[in-house]
Amino acid sequence: MNSDNAIPARGFHHSEYERRCAAVQNNMRDAGVDVLWLTTEADIHYLSGFLTQFWQSPTRPWYLLLPQSGKPVAVIPAIGEICMRRTWIDDIRTWSSPQPQDDGVTLLIDTLIEVAGNSPVIGIPQGPETYVRSPEKDVQRIRRGLPGAQWTDATALIRSVRQIKSDAEVGKLRHICQITSNAFATVPDIIHGGMAEAEAFRQFRIACLSAGADDAAYVVGAAAPGGYEDIISPPGNHQLSHGDVLILDTGCVFDGYYSDFDRNFAVGAVDSATHSAHQRVWDATEAGLASLAPGVTCAEVYAAMQEVMQPANAPVSDVGRLGHGLGIQLTETPSIAAFDKTALRPGMVITLEPGYSYAPGKLMVHEENLLITDSGYELLSTRAPRDIPIIH
Repeated sequence: MNSDNAIPARGFHHSEYERRCAAVQNNMRDAGVDVLWLTTEADIHYLSGFLTQFWQSPTRPWYLLLPQSGKPVAVIPAIGEICMRRTWIDDIRTWSSPQPQDDGVTLLIDTLIEVAGNSPVIGIPQGPETYVRSPEKDVQRIRRGLPGAQWTDATALIRSVRQIKSDAEVGKLRHICQITSNAFATVPDIIHGGMAEAEAFRQFRIACLSAGADDAAYVVGAAAPGGYEDIISPPGNHQLSHGDVLILDTGCVFDGYYSDFDRNFAVGAVDSATHSAHQRVWDATEAGLASLAPGVTCAEVYAAMQEVMQPANAPVSDVGRLGHGLGIQLTETPSIAAFDKTALRPGMVITLEPGYSYAPGKLMVHEENLLITDSGYELLSTRAPRDIPIIH
């Protein structure tokens, strides 16, 4: 587990949320934004501590308003009031939802006017990897109900703060990455040839939960003779057979924080092409790790890994990036990609995920999770072996 073998306390002290809000509000003042309107699970969770699986229901909208000073104001369906009151938020406005004719619209407009005036500058995340979790008709009604408002993209105002994890956040991430590493270590004991692919994935999910994960929310991968070509599909009925290559890719959760890495296994034996491909993605990851330092850009890390994979005859995977940020979402910004010039900073938690196409229809993907530190990095996942493990 983490360094002292202690399970991190659940939740955070109120000072953690005060710090987060103050950092975002400082960005708001610099940008001239009067109030931030947040609608998504990740952003609301980040600033309030509101944690529930009820987000899986699309029926109700949820809103959090962050004024330029002071605490956030929650405008939420009444069904969530008790859960929200367990957070540090004390100004909670509710309505009985669902109400298709006015599902919180009037209450939200009135609250926006109260906290920011009749002519506010309202920030809402509008950039890549953001969305508005509210019916478009309601968004239009809200805009019409605030004719004096100016609307602006607030993506960077919260994203720049979320990218840097506090020590308390890192503790949870370190813990869930070790839990996931422990679950992967059991694979040779729980998965074997002759097992149906779906059963193998089920047993691995059970192992993750048994190791201490709250949820194994994301378990995907593939098993196929001599290598796989797709790693995002659900498992099927294929029986693991001699010569198969199995990849398990998982995002486990502890107290709302994710791990995200994969491991590859050969069933019974490994051919030379697969063996070489696994070593190449491991070496590419090693090159990425060696490049890590504060101030280095994501594009530079991407280039370091590509340089290891590109000399091969087969093309490098065109998945678009070779890693990403990690935290209260399975994938966060920044992207380890040629287009992303974001400079790494201490406190960022990222994945390195080189993908290598080593033959037609054959892909090898490898992933590790790590923390950027003042001197370089700290691995959060237990490093995979360079040679692909064999299960029987």
